[in-house]
Formats: sequence, C-alpha cells, structure tokens
Amino acid sequence: MTVEQFFDLFFEELKTRDKLREYYKFHDDAAKLPFRKAYFCQRLQYVFDQIQSTRPLGLQSSNPPILPSLNIWDCGCGYATTQIFLALNGIPTRGTTLEFYFKEIPSRLDYWSKYGDMSLVKVSYEDVFATEVRENSEDFIIVQDTLHHLEPLQDSLSIFYRTLRPGGKLIAIEENGNNLIQRMKLYKYRGSNRIIEYYDEGLGRKVMMGNENIRPYATWRAEFIKAGFEMEEDNLNYVRLFPPNFFQRKMPAQVVQREQELWQKYGLLREYFFFGVNFVAVKAP
Repeated sequence: MTVEQFFDLFFEELKTRDKLREYYKFHDDAAKLPFRKAYFCQRLQYVFDQIQSTRPLGLQSSNPPILPSLNIWDCGCGYATTQIFLALNGIPTRGTTLEFYFKEIPSRLDYWSKYGDMSLVKVSYEDVFATEVRENSEDFIIVQDTLHHLEPLQDSLSIFYRTLRPGGKLIAIEENGNNLIQRMKLYKYRGSNRIIEYYDEGLGRKVMMGNENIRPYATWRAEFIKAGFEMEEDNLNYVRLFPPNFFQRKMPAQVVQREQELWQKYGLLREYFFFGVNFVAVKAP
C-alpha cells in the first residue's frame, strides 16, 4: 500500500474517531488539508524508504514488498499510525507508548484489520527508561516526534545504541529546532522551561519529559556522535517551507519538489525556515 492510498483510508477513519481527529487536525480547515497532508506523507514515506532499502535488489519491485526478517521498535509510537502503515506493507513492528494514546489502539487495529494483518502490530505501555534493555536486538528504531520528549537525552541515546544490532539504524523524524517561527511559538507556550515532570496514571508515578525540547540538526548530530553513533548524512532531509496558500495555487507535488530543491541549495533557508528535519543514525557494524 502506498502512502497516498494509506492517507485516503486514514482520513476516512478519522471521521469516526474524535480524539484522533482532534490530534491530527486534518478536518479542521479544508484549505489547509493539502499542506498538512504533504507534511504527513513526506515523513511517513521517509520512514518507509529507510526500511524498504533493506530489501535485496531482486525484490525491489515486489508488491507488497518482500523484506528480510527485521526487528523494528517504534519508540513513542503514539496512536501506532506508522506501525499500522508498515503492517499493511507486511512489516512487523513493536511499539511503546505512554499517556492517552494506548487505549485507542485496539479499536484502531480492529478497523485496519479489514485491509491487512494487524497481528504484525504489537504495542505496550512502557517507559523507555524503566524497561530492561534488549541488547543488540533491533534492526531499526523509529523515533517520530519523540526525541524532543526524552530526558535525560544521553541516557535515552545510550539505551537506543545498546538496543540496536551492529549496523542497525535509528530513524528520527523531528521538528527543526532552528525554525524561527516555531521557536517563537514554543517560547510563548513554555518559556525556557524545556524539561518538566508529569504524573503518568498508567505508570503510577512521575515521569521526566522534554517539554517540546526541539533542537537543530547540528545539536542532534553532536549528541548522537557523543553517544557513539555515526550519522548518515546522505539521508538527511528537511521538509515543509511554504505556507498553506502555496498548496492552493500549485499542485502539492510541485510545491514539495521545489522545497526539496531549496533546502539543498540554500543553507539559511534550510536552517531557519524549514519546519521539519529527518535523519538517520547508525550503530557501526
């Protein structure tokens, strides 16, 4: 199943799920839908492309894709949306999450079982810092909108490094901490209070959390290298530059293509005006 096909079904699912519809906001404003859809689809495609690249060359055209046996951990999986998409493409994953997301997942899996094997989706309610580390167990770790919540950061990166097999990869989907508009919005929202504690009812205790503690890629890079990772610079990718009205005047694919050209050409645009950044870190073989 392609990302576009998945989005169409996902969009219909949200009509029947109030909490997810409020979270994703795709139905809030029809004029902004192409803008929001493009961001969602680019990020999901990025994750899929990294995992799909493990296919042997002779199986590149198979549909659904034929993959070697992989262990994939989606840390901070939220409502398990990425896991569901991967399952529809025959890719099993385990996810971990906290907070209000967890109780919505069983009904979602029931809905999506009409389209694929949802037994490939395993989700548990876990605090990454309190769970026994599974040494050298994972081929991929996905952290989507999750890294900026994990504190202490170096402790979490140590867990990820130990959990990955040699040659394993961490796929990060994040906001760009240098984006000027987002920095102003977040400062208005939380000031300089970047780390907080909250009481988690599921765990029955307080948990330390990054308070939308987004960082620029250069900072993430330095932190990952400090933790022993190598960075796949060829897979660095920035997304979302133009505002919603651009998507009304041109085809979304044209807007996205232009954005991809601009971030690679102009450093200032990339660093201070693109909203999202995707990157891959590797545990050396």
